[in-house]
Amino acid sequence: MPEVEALPNRLTATEADRREAPRRIGVLGGTFDPPHVGHLWLATLAADAMGLHRVLFMPAAQPPHKPEGTVSRATDRLLMTRLAIAADPLFDLTVIEMERPGPSYTVDSVAELEDLHGSEAKLFLVMAADSLEQIDSWREPDRLLERIEWIVGPRPGASLPGRAALEARFGLDASRIHLLSGPSLDVSSSEIRRRVAGGHAIRYLVPRGVEELISERRLYRRG
Repeated sequence: MPEVEALPNRLTATEADRREAPRRIGVLGGTFDPPHVGHLWLATLAADAMGLHRVLFMPAAQPPHKPEGTVSRATDRLLMTRLAIAADPLFDLTVIEMERPGPSYTVDSVAELEDLHGSEAKLFLVMAADSLEQIDSWREPDRLLERIEWIVGPRPGASLPGRAALEARFGLDASRIHLLSGPSLDVSSSEIRRRVAGGHAIRYLVPRGVEELISERRLYRRG
C-alpha cells in the first residue's frame, strides 16, 4: 500500500491572518438625539481610512455634558440608533452605556469593551474634530488615550489641530491620534430637532427609519 503523505500541520495564509491579527473595531459614542447621516459618514470615513472591520455605535444613557432631562428618552435614542445602522453590515450597536447606571464616561466604557473583546480585537475611538476640541472636558482624557487610539474626522466649524499642537498637549501619545482627511457633512442633531419643532422636512438628513420613528412618536415637537 502506498504511503499517504501527511497533510502539513499549518494554517493557510488567510487562516493565519484571521487567527493572528486582531479585528479592528471602531467605537463611535454619542447622544444620538437623533442619529443622522453625519454620524454614518464619520463611521464610514473612519472604517475606510483605517481598515476597520466593524464600527460600534455606543449611545450614552446619561451624557455627562448635558443636564439630566435635556435629552430624549434613552429608549427612543437607542431605537433610533438601531434603525439608523440597520442597513449597513459594517455597523453594530453596543448597549453597555445604556446598561450601566450613572453618567456615561467613555473611559469606563472603553475598559468594559476591552474586557469584553479581549485580545481578539484592537479598538479605536472614533470622534469628530469638535469632540477633540473639547477633549479636556472629558473624564481622564490622557488615560483614555493610553488605552485606545483615536480616529478624528473633519467637522464643519471645527479645525483639526496640527501635529505640533497634538504633541504639545499629549507628548509621545500624540502618535496614537489619527487625523482623517475627506469631506464632512454640515449636519447636527440640534439643527434636526429645531427643524422638526418648526414643522420642516428632515428627509435625507436622517435615515428613513429614523425619520418615520420621529414622526410616529412625535419626537422633538413643541408642546
